[in-house]
Amino acid sequence: MSNIWCIRAEYGTYANHFVKGGFIGIGYEIEESLANVSNKDELSSIYRKAHPTETSNLVVGQQVGQVGRFLLEMKEGDYVITPSSDTEWLYYGRISPKGYWFEQNPSDGCPYPHRRSVQWASEKLSRSSFSVPFQNTIRSSLTVFAVSQTDEFLTTVKAEGHVPAKRDTHYDPYESVLERVLELNDKEFEILVGHLLTAIGFEESEVTGKTGDGGVDATGILNVANLAKVKVFVQAKRYKRGSKINANVVKQLRTAIPVGGQGAFITTADFQASASDVAVEVGFPRIGLINGRQLVDLLVEHWQDIPNEFRDRLGLRVGLVRI
Repeated sequence: MSNIWCIRAEYGTYANHFVKGGFIGIGYEIEESLANVSNKDELSSIYRKAHPTETSNLVVGQQVGQVGRFLLEMKEGDYVITPSSDTEWLYYGRISPKGYWFEQNPSDGCPYPHRRSVQWASEKLSRSSFSVPFQNTIRSSLTVFAVSQTDEFLTTVKAEGHVPAKRDTHYDPYESVLERVLELNDKEFEILVGHLLTAIGFEESEVTGKTGDGGVDATGILNVANLAKVKVFVQAKRYKRGSKINANVVKQLRTAIPVGGQGAFITTADFQASASDVAVEVGFPRIGLINGRQLVDLLVEHWQDIPNEFRDRLGLRVGLVRI
């Protein structure tokens, strides 16, 4: 089975260089070819030579580990992902036979001299279409790291020869949880979403909507360690399973988001591809989309912080198994 790797390009700055040039690259201030390196001990010596003032074994170990993944662990046929500069999209491709080379004086605008050839796919992937655990993995601060959700990724890209993991056709935990969520009325669902916002870390979470109003149902302020603050305007809608929300519905939410704010659309259903495009359209407030399966992922992650009344109302216990 092919492994899945994520490699960052300076917060997406050089992602287009990767895709246009058919490669991935790293630097780490190592200004000599690594073509003859065969193990991490050799790599460690070279790294220390390039960074003579670095005395922390922990730092050296982490950096050498990332270079080692790039040079020694990635194999021909493995998949690689690199986030775009706006982080909304993921480019992906496969390591090609050309392998590693050292571009001593890069002239293409990308400063990374250590490169590996990649055959990039013609389409890109919406980050929001993946599960919450997958998205959490992609948030890693490392430059080069493995992605553990192999089956989800290979299934999404319809990888040739990949057989999706078999799931119990008689019991789907996602569907089971969503059935219970759909037993809530509109107001109860909005209140549950408000509690979920608080559990995630939003401050001043408030349910504001009225049943059937078609506008903002809840608001919250995300304060990241006093480094950044953003107010989010949320629409929370119960839709039957199998339905897909179209672009016009998402566009309506944009009109209720003031300058400086962002939006979120949380539903028990799913979104059409056009709705995903509208949600991140340049020049308009960003709208995060959470579909039914992602809603379940978030409930699993934050279940212990949901008030007892709602946990009892839904009749679920830790892991979201029915009582």
